[in-house]
Amino acid sequence: MLIRHKRASDALSSEITSHSTFLNRRELLRSAVATGVIAGMSPFILSSPVGAVSQKLPNVVKTEWTEQALGENEALTPYKHVTSYNNFYEFGTGKGDPAKNAHMLKPKPWTVVVDGQVENPGRYDFDDLILGNELEERVYRFRCVEAWSMVIPWVGIPLAKIIKRLSPRSNARYVAFETLVDVEQMPGQRLMTLKWPYREGLRIDEAMHPLTLMAIGLYGESMPNQNGAPIRLVVPWKYGFKSIKSIVRISFTEEMPPTSWNMSAPQEYGFYSNVNPLVHHPRWSQAKERRLGGPTNIFGFTPKRPTLMFNGYEEEVASIYQGMDLIRNY
Repeated sequence: MLIRHKRASDALSSEITSHSTFLNRRELLRSAVATGVIAGMSPFILSSPVGAVSQKLPNVVKTEWTEQALGENEALTPYKHVTSYNNFYEFGTGKGDPAKNAHMLKPKPWTVVVDGQVENPGRYDFDDLILGNELEERVYRFRCVEAWSMVIPWVGIPLAKIIKRLSPRSNARYVAFETLVDVEQMPGQRLMTLKWPYREGLRIDEAMHPLTLMAIGLYGESMPNQNGAPIRLVVPWKYGFKSIKSIVRISFTEEMPPTSWNMSAPQEYGFYSNVNPLVHHPRWSQAKERRLGGPTNIFGFTPKRPTLMFNGYEEEVASIYQGMDLIRNY
């Protein structure tokens, strides 16, 4: 019998809103809409992303990252926080703006341009990139640079599978990503909060790491618009802004690619942006974090918890940074 030893990266079962609870709520909402029980609700509520994203993803395979999540009790991260508290400046700078405005995004049809130092460049349809790959459910901690965190059951495929199929050339040392630019679908892009398109990048070994996921859903269903539909990156040991959303371009480069927050404020946001409790943001500490949706104290606040090195994935990823000065290369 295989005995699994818990690691720091193992999320706890109670840190996850259960699938059954989530799906039962969604089925109840569908039934209510179908029978007219909530016919008096406003059109916006019925057409909002929370109500619209309801396509169950077929044949999702459980992985060790879900099984290892079963454990002791701890604070939950409710589904409502995952889908209503977001940083997605393409829809606005407020935490609730993505959920309010993302219904404008049209995730179908969707194509992704692949270019650069790669043997199989081209414009790939979303289904061409994903179909033929086994969809996996992975429960990961998600740590924002703003010192709040969640635990999310993502659905997707390892990015390494896509990269191997695209066959990068030997001189491809980095993978760069870009988000859609369309002010009609993404009204926040009318503001020059950042220089659009949103850009991110990884070293090729980071992109090929088994933990790095190309996600197309969460909670067993297709990705909500406000969370990065239809396809986004998830790199669980890095701060959340590295997990770029609504990807339309993947480029293989020899040189380190520019990344949006590093371009905007290089003294605050580095290329690597690994979760590190010892490297603080110039304006706040990274030593602790607040788990959204967790139990509150008598004052109504969620107590802070210590931030884990590499967000708790040190055992899995520390070796790829061996010998690197993690303070200088923040």
